[in-house]
Amino acid sequence: MIAKIVKLKTEREKNNSKISELQARNKKLDGEITELENTDIVGMVRELGLTPESLAELLRGIRKSPVETFKNNTEKTEDESDENN
Repeated sequence: MIAKIVKLKTEREKNNSKISELQARNKKLDGEITELENTDIVGMVRELGLTPESLAELLRGIRKSPVETFKNNTEKTEDESDENN
């Protein structure tokens, strides 16, 4: 009976070790995902030619009225693009 207890405890320790390793890996993956998402967001903002101030204005507007703000800013961006061409 004692041998079985020792065996089960050993298995539990191995499982705990694997769980710790997997949790550490997940934490690393979460960091990589966040970094890639941030890079994507920065790329989109730059692609639209937004300044930090205009991005902040856009985000404030979205909080107030999500649909209207998006429409207005899309029109502004298109108008600004036309002016630059």
